[in-house]
Amino acid sequence: MSNMWAYILRRLLLMVPTLLGILTISFIIVQFVPGGPVERMIAQLTGLDAGATARIGGAGGAEMGAGAAQSQSAAGGANSRYRGARGLDPEFIAELEKMYGFDKPPLERYVKMLKDYATFDFGESYFKDERVIDLIIDKLPVSVSLGLWTTLITYLTCIPLGIAKAVRDGSRFDVWTSTVIVIGYAIPSFLFAVLLVVLFAGGSFWDIFPLRGLTSDNWDSLSLGGKILDYLWHITLPVISMVIGGFASLTMLTKNSFLDEIGKQYVITARAKGLTERRVLYGHVFRNAMLIVIAGFPSALTSVLFTSSLLIEVIFSLDGLGLLGFEAAINRDYPVMLGSLYIFALLGLVLNLLSDLTYVWVDPRIDFEKREV
Repeated sequence: MSNMWAYILRRLLLMVPTLLGILTISFIIVQFVPGGPVERMIAQLTGLDAGATARIGGAGGAEMGAGAAQSQSAAGGANSRYRGARGLDPEFIAELEKMYGFDKPPLERYVKMLKDYATFDFGESYFKDERVIDLIIDKLPVSVSLGLWTTLITYLTCIPLGIAKAVRDGSRFDVWTSTVIVIGYAIPSFLFAVLLVVLFAGGSFWDIFPLRGLTSDNWDSLSLGGKILDYLWHITLPVISMVIGGFASLTMLTKNSFLDEIGKQYVITARAKGLTERRVLYGHVFRNAMLIVIAGFPSALTSVLFTSSLLIEVIFSLDGLGLLGFEAAINRDYPVMLGSLYIFALLGLVLNLLSDLTYVWVDPRIDFEKREV
């Protein structure tokens, strides 16, 4: 037990340099990306920005807009380093830089960012007039909800299916199920989502499921049972869209893992002792075969949470982290981008640690003293 706690402590300590490296690389990349927030604001104020997700932040944007109207100057801005700033007063450009914190040297901004992020202070969004942490907390339940349901359904379906395919390896059942899951894997989740919308969400066929959001407009007036049913009603199509692409890899991983274990000597010995096939499979093979499947759980959940959900959130108008990150990247909203990345990385590291701890739950023979970090 002491070895396990020592291992956990080492992993927690290693998270610090890992997060530091991720933030450092991201900060350096941001410094060289064209079209930063200052250029975005200049484009918006001069009417040159036609982005679908472009937004000017409330009162601050209005004040800057008024300032821009008063600061047009043929003599100013000729040598400005910002695209589209020609003809604008350098003092106005300096105000924009101060507004977004770019009036300070990069090293000073980097050190301040590290200090703030250590206390989960990600600053305010450039274009939403809200604290980044509040935005993330507000959007996180949507993405987590999609991710947990997708991962749960995928594992509950693929593990029994993979075991059944391993037991019936080479049979007709094995062949036709492999064909079905490979076809499902070949269909992109967003394309399948569009198909579901057309079929079941008021497209050209049936209007059975809602197209937008995770709850109805009358959510607050519903009973507890009504809220549960309403939530499940809304989440059905998005989850099905995300699940369809995850069947193939996990099913085949489970099948191959079981086949590998079934051929080992201890299984032959167990059968020779007269144990039932069910006892052999679930009393001996299952524990060992599931180790490699459990190892992929964190990456599967992380992928669902932070990559696969992006287009699904857009298609079904789900206001989650995927859509938030997409808008932040388009608008060069660096506080939201870096804050989201920080949360993503931290969750990924924690999920990987939980995966290692799950190894012990599945197979107590694992010795943390011999395990490398």
